[in-house]
Amino acid sequence: MKPLSLLIEILIILGVMIRNIEAEKHNKKQKERNVTTQVSVNEVKRFLSHILERRKLIKVIYQRENALGKKKIQRKLRIRGIQNKDLSKRNKNHLRKQAKKNFTDEGDQLFKMGIKILQQSKSQKQKAEAYVFFAKAANMGNLKAMEKMADALLFGNFGMQNITAAIQLYESLAKEGSYKAQNALGFLSSYGIGMEYNQAKALIYYTFGSAGGSMMSQMILGYRYLSGINVLQNCEVALNHYKKVADYIADKLEKSESIPVEKVRLTERPENLSSNSEILDWDIYQYYKFLAERGDVQIQVSLGQLHLIGRKGLDQDYYKALYYFLKAAKAGSANAMAFIGKMYLEGNAAAPQNNATAFKYFSMAASKGNAIGLHGLGLLYFYGKGVPVNYAEALKYFQKAAEKGWPNAQFQLGFMYYSGSGVQKDYKLAFKYFYLASQSGQPLAIYYLAEMYATGTGVLRSCRTAVELYKGVCELGHWAEKFLTAYFAYKDGDIDSSLVQYALLAEMGYEVAQSNSAFILESKKVKILEKEKMYPMALLLWNRAAIQGNAFARVKIGDYHYYGYGTKKDYQTAATHYSIAADKYHSAQAMFNLAYMYEHGLGIAKDIHLARRLYDMAAQTSPDAHIPVFFALMKLETVHLLQDILFFKFTMCWKWMKLDNTLGPYWDLFVIGLIVAVLIFLLRNRYG
Repeated sequence: MKPLSLLIEILIILGVMIRNIEAEKHNKKQKERNVTTQVSVNEVKRFLSHILERRKLIKVIYQRENALGKKKIQRKLRIRGIQNKDLSKRNKNHLRKQAKKNFTDEGDQLFKMGIKILQQSKSQKQKAEAYVFFAKAANMGNLKAMEKMADALLFGNFGMQNITAAIQLYESLAKEGSYKAQNALGFLSSYGIGMEYNQAKALIYYTFGSAGGSMMSQMILGYRYLSGINVLQNCEVALNHYKKVADYIADKLEKSESIPVEKVRLTERPENLSSNSEILDWDIYQYYKFLAERGDVQIQVSLGQLHLIGRKGLDQDYYKALYYFLKAAKAGSANAMAFIGKMYLEGNAAAPQNNATAFKYFSMAASKGNAIGLHGLGLLYFYGKGVPVNYAEALKYFQKAAEKGWPNAQFQLGFMYYSGSGVQKDYKLAFKYFYLASQSGQPLAIYYLAEMYATGTGVLRSCRTAVELYKGVCELGHWAEKFLTAYFAYKDGDIDSSLVQYALLAEMGYEVAQSNSAFILESKKVKILEKEKMYPMALLLWNRAAIQGNAFARVKIGDYHYYGYGTKKDYQTAATHYSIAADKYHSAQAMFNLAYMYEHGLGIAKDIHLARRLYDMAAQTSPDAHIPVFFALMKLETVHLLQDILFFKFTMCWKWMKLDNTLGPYWDLFVIGLIVAVLIFLLRNRYG
């Protein structure tokens, strides 16, 4: 492949990285498990020297071929004749094809080894070793390995971020027809990261990417047509794009239940990210472990669930999950029994698939009235796992679990009525149960609701509603895992890597990623974008997040127009956005800002009474606003009092000047005498 020098640079980076990693201490198990995958520094050096020698040899061969060129061909034609030349060509082509096949096969094997290590790895060291195999495979022309290396360079995996090198690889891959490369180049063009900011070119790249099968490109185009971003707003086109992605996600969800990845908002706790409730702090985790070992059943079940699905920043670990569930089940926890049944029903490394064991634990949980256990028994009868298929029994158990509010059971009931499995088709009942399950975020229920709205089945057709529901399903794709890697990169101070990951998710329409990207940009800690581009780009992202219902983003747009960040100062526009945030979202900050603008007449007519009212509303809306509102009102009242006193003085002076002209210079003595006379008269009448 063309970019050999680029791959050499990558391997040098990996060599240094592996030297650092090998210095770390690892336990005995890890050494035994990964003895075949450890790569020494000397091996990397030998590999590098081999590439350099081969590169020189290829260069010499190409020079000779170019120099001799036509002379060699003509000489062959004259001496050997056309027939001999054709035979020679056939032999040469055969040898070339055979060599190329061997070369390709070796690259494929290296790529597969890298993927296997990546899938089985938990530590960063093991994952880094996988990328050494990808680099070798990429050097042999393996396109998938080159895609992996380009992604690593773009997103900064293991500190490897190099945008320029990533673009070179992507451009090379795009020529080979890689849809992933098309999508990446579209993303970089859309933000102007390492490339010219060009929305038209980005749209072309996304179109080619979606045509090639990129789910990310499909999702980006769906969001663009839904919101009218550099294209004419078109709900039906958006529906078409989103449906393709949602069908893909729903198929994955039906095969294995998936839980959405935590989406941490950087705007909520910028000063102390470790306290964010979406991610479990290590110290808190250790404390929970201590409580679990002491016999706290509720904590045991919670830790089991977290390890079962890998949530709150914890790795998925079936052995730990089963350990905690068994401890809790022994103590009589029905939830733990049900989760053990679930593990044996689905099958994994710690609990191999076993329908009989699943039935046993589901029955134990169901006998205690547990909704998860009842739902599990319903699944066994519905699919005939370990027992004969019995829709009547399945319906009975699903109904009992649904009555207890278990969303998966509500979905199953909806599906039975939607598909007519064991019951007569009833779209109204199907809609009812899908809707109930969707309120708890059940992804497949949301998907089937979208299907019903898209086709007008059992409900009035609504393109907009269908698109919004499909969008929710699409956001459950595996790409959402970048939320965690982006968060940890930000927490570790790798701002550029974090921004690129959040920005890609923002381009796909994730509101949380849009506000996070804008938050990072306005901090001005980013190095991969020019400083003058940061505020305009942040304003664009705040605007997209605000359109999707983010109240904080709406206030931010007001701030940008008020101070002139990334745009011209415009008090009127600022007041408009503050009004939207105050009226629609009851934002205390927006109320306070709007009160200040009414107090000083900035962009709107001055109105002291309305300012007072808005300050009071801000204090009532949020306890945090009490102190700033108190000081703001104190200042307002003080200034207003001073203005009243000055106005009174001016009025009195004006009146006195007017009386001097009318009654003469001694009118005040006349008034005093009159007052004294009135007082004497009143006193005489009182004592008379």
